[in-house]
Amino acid sequence: MGLLRSDRVTQRIFDGHNDVLLRLWQRDRTGARFLSEGTDGHLDLPRARRGGLAGGLFATFVPDARPAAEGPAQRADGSLAPPSLAALDHERALAVTLSQLAIAFRVERASAGAVRICRSVADIAAAHAEGRFAMMLHLEGAEAIGPDLDELEILVQAGVRSLGLVWSRPTIFGHGVPFRFPSTPDIGEGLTERGIALVKACNAFGVMVDVSHLNEKGFWDVVAVSDAPIVATHSNAHVICPVSRNLTDAQMDAIRDSEGLAGLNFATFFLREDGRRHAETPLSLMTRHLDHLLEKLGPRGVAFGSDFDGALVPAAIGDAAGLPHLVAAMEQAGYGAELIDAVCYRNWLDVLARTLKADVQHSGTAALPIG
Repeated sequence: MGLLRSDRVTQRIFDGHNDVLLRLWQRDRTGARFLSEGTDGHLDLPRARRGGLAGGLFATFVPDARPAAEGPAQRADGSLAPPSLAALDHERALAVTLSQLAIAFRVERASAGAVRICRSVADIAAAHAEGRFAMMLHLEGAEAIGPDLDELEILVQAGVRSLGLVWSRPTIFGHGVPFRFPSTPDIGEGLTERGIALVKACNAFGVMVDVSHLNEKGFWDVVAVSDAPIVATHSNAHVICPVSRNLTDAQMDAIRDSEGLAGLNFATFFLREDGRRHAETPLSLMTRHLDHLLEKLGPRGVAFGSDFDGALVPAAIGDAAGLPHLVAAMEQAGYGAELIDAVCYRNWLDVLARTLKADVQHSGTAALPIG
């Protein structure tokens, strides 16, 4: 197959969140669909190349066993009615997670070198220098990990470098914030003792902890216990769109103080003031969120967390090939070249460098603080 390169110069982008592995698990477990251009979903390798997308965090996600249970229903007035979500069965969650990770390795193997699964920032930089697409593995929700955390060590050895403690449902580690609009994120209890142990274990392994789906009490528990940057891979500004999943200004202050980062989520119901799913959402609203995130977090604390293949995104972007339209909107909003490069690419690599530990990156060894 050889290495795929864009025919034109585009802004290089690293993205903090997508659900491609879930889409492949549901439709093509060989992974071949990712390597050729398709018409379904948002992201495959050819569209990534056309859009300047050089890599990103690829999430595993375990859907509820009941069809159509994921995500909120939207009422006529635009408010979100949260679905009834129960905790997942651990055995099933582990099986689905391993299946999706296997798809990632099949993609890498079948790509003939065009895709590289990266375990360190050095791996990402090398992949980009060689024209390869950089894929880093992330768990969206830790249901695959049991109470003794044994699975975490295995998953780290398999290449997982980023972990969301919860999705928007309860686990043995804490409570995900349900989808509600309008609503604050202050819903439910904080981390459990096992959740605190998991944060400490991730710190020891150099695994990035993602707070995007965590409720507010759990967020502050992570702030209190973690010695690593606080990262929300795909969350927006609550002051603009008051959905429970977005970040309050106080949360952004804590992220900034930890030298962490927030990734702009492209999902329209996390962007719009009315909280609606609507493809005709202007890109100016995305730059409005970026403006606020930059004001609170600073130029080193903001990036992209698209949620490609996991949400409805503005029609003006459409899919990964449309990313240059967002870059153009940033230019029109007065963003300079250095800031655009930081938000699009450099900030993710910098926060990963502040989080992933060199000994873990290369040898995979760390002491687990359990008990």
